[in-house]
Amino acid sequence: MSNPELILAPGAARVPPHGPLLVLAAGAAIAAPFLLSEYWIDAIILPFLILSLAGLGLNLLTGYAGQISLGAGAFMMVGAYATFAFQLRLPGLPLPLALLAAGAIAGAAGLVFGAPSSRIRGFYLIVSTLAAQFFLEWLFLKFPWFYNGNSSATIQLPAGLHVGGYSLETPHGRYFLVLATVAALSWAALNLVRGQTGRNWQAVRDMDTAAAVIGVPVRRAKLQAFAISSAILGIAGALWAFAYLGSASVQSFGLMRSYQILFIIIIGGLGTIRGAYLGAAFVSILPLALDWAFQFAFRGHVDAGLLQNLQKVIYGTLIIWFLIREPEGLARLLRRARR
Repeated sequence: MSNPELILAPGAARVPPHGPLLVLAAGAAIAAPFLLSEYWIDAIILPFLILSLAGLGLNLLTGYAGQISLGAGAFMMVGAYATFAFQLRLPGLPLPLALLAAGAIAGAAGLVFGAPSSRIRGFYLIVSTLAAQFFLEWLFLKFPWFYNGNSSATIQLPAGLHVGGYSLETPHGRYFLVLATVAALSWAALNLVRGQTGRNWQAVRDMDTAAAVIGVPVRRAKLQAFAISSAILGIAGALWAFAYLGSASVQSFGLMRSYQILFIIIIGGLGTIRGAYLGAAFVSILPLALDWAFQFAFRGHVDAGLLQNLQKVIYGTLIIWFLIREPEGLARLLRRARR
């Protein structure tokens, strides 16, 4: 039987089912910096948005195309160092173009390190992406050209964050730069996974041999996934370095960063766009919530070092418990709750 709510009169406007929610979310996102303190913007909202973007990039590769990677931090590093190089050596290049160019460089790096995916898979592919992590860390530390010979081996934009002559060094400026970038790339990723490219990725993920039989260009699909995923990760890395941290080094994008991004998509839900946001919220907000709770309950009674270790134990236990309870992530949990 037809749902009467879905029957539209001829010529009636078709409203997307999530239209009101999207409008509400957009309004909240625009109003947020005027309602929240600078601490909330700098310490909570900015890392949440950037980690969401990084999770989105890795989810395209791992969740949609089925190619497991432990090199997310490495490609974020490429994007950060490429942005620094463009802004230092081409000072007239606008920041948005520098971010896009850095994304292209990171995408090319992903293409190079993703090339073995046409011949290897599973554990061997993980090792290949892990090699990219170690190699790129060594590369950016070994040659001073990448950090302009800075004695501390850190990078920082020489002219700061500027777009069209306007400074974005304030919390509001950095917030809107990150928000606009995340929104644009999320929209692009959503359209991508709904199109033929996304269907090819999912066919490769489910069974690449069968995908090849039905005419899916398996090798091209895998390389596309690596390139696009790495490009998004590269832009996320540039934002992490210059919009959130202010300055960064190789240690800012170490192996622990790669693990963090992988945890985000596993907890949030593989193969979903919203999973990146849910996982980033879990990973970035839960430690702060635990810290606040412990400070309120035990401040002055328990050693600070012991409290920090207890927080890590509880955080890890919650992750393990959650993965056992709902291995398909928070996105699946929310879908089930709506039913």
